[in-house]
Amino acid sequence: MSVIAMPYHVPVLVQEVLSALQVKSGGSYIDCTVGEGGHGSAILEAASPGGRLLGIDMDLQALKTAERVLWSYRDSSVLENENFRDLEQIAERHGFSSVDGILFDLGLSSLQLQGGGRGFSFRTEEPLDMRFDNRQDLTAWDVVNEYTSEELARVLFTYGEERRANRIAKAIAYSRPIDTSLRLAQVVERAARRPSGRIHPATRTFQAIRIEVNRELDNLESVLGQAVSLLKAGGKLVVISYHSLEDRIVKLFLRYADRKARTMHRDNVRIITPSKEEVRTNPRSRSARLRVAERILEGDDPSTDPSTGMGVRSPEY
Repeated sequence: MSVIAMPYHVPVLVQEVLSALQVKSGGSYIDCTVGEGGHGSAILEAASPGGRLLGIDMDLQALKTAERVLWSYRDSSVLENENFRDLEQIAERHGFSSVDGILFDLGLSSLQLQGGGRGFSFRTEEPLDMRFDNRQDLTAWDVVNEYTSEELARVLFTYGEERRANRIAKAIAYSRPIDTSLRLAQVVERAARRPSGRIHPATRTFQAIRIEVNRELDNLESVLGQAVSLLKAGGKLVVISYHSLEDRIVKLFLRYADRKARTMHRDNVRIITPSKEEVRTNPRSRSARLRVAERILEGDDPSTDPSTGMGVRSPEY
């Protein structure tokens, strides 16, 4: 099967996604993070003839690329510039209230990292923005320059699992104003004082601030139950995560849905990861972790009730 060459972003685990979704001709699918259309084009090709795709993304710039990539499937695809936290409303609006599969790919695209101009990368001189959706008010500049040192430390520790959160937060507060991503990276690197293994010292700080700006974990917690409610019996839920916080949310949700709510059956408890060959050709895929579950019709839909233990800040962690 051929996949359309992407101008920036190479989608990860494409064949594994198609296999996990068990894509079939005439099937209906939702890509909740359609990005630049890499997975979406592969799904529509495998679902032809008659397949349909609803693609959702907060990033309008990426969505414009997806529109070009999916042009040949324009009659069988719908693209929405929305937040997937409103998944049920979006799906029902477009006639996708009962689907065969739903995909979440929670990673950043190369377009966002290399030339998006929004400060996602600590290697380039860009404004501190980090918003997926430029219609929202909160930016990375606000977090970096207006949060108290204590608030910053909380963000870095909670969302970046940064052990040196207090030291880095104080260094950021002392160095204000900080206007660019490169300047922020320099402040963090100096405050960290020593390398963080294989990753850049600013990696966790940038991750934490991006999550705070976009409310990524809150959105993920709120959408998983909605996804289950939209799946047909036998429909597949596939989630690709890239760091431990989001993967933990998915793992606990699926465990609860399988063992207690009895609405999902985990197809493969073992995490699916990229092959050595894929990591060699696309190094950014190395942290990808895929989990998959199948919809069953027992019990009630799992919710984000704190008693389920799915919250990222739950004491059960």
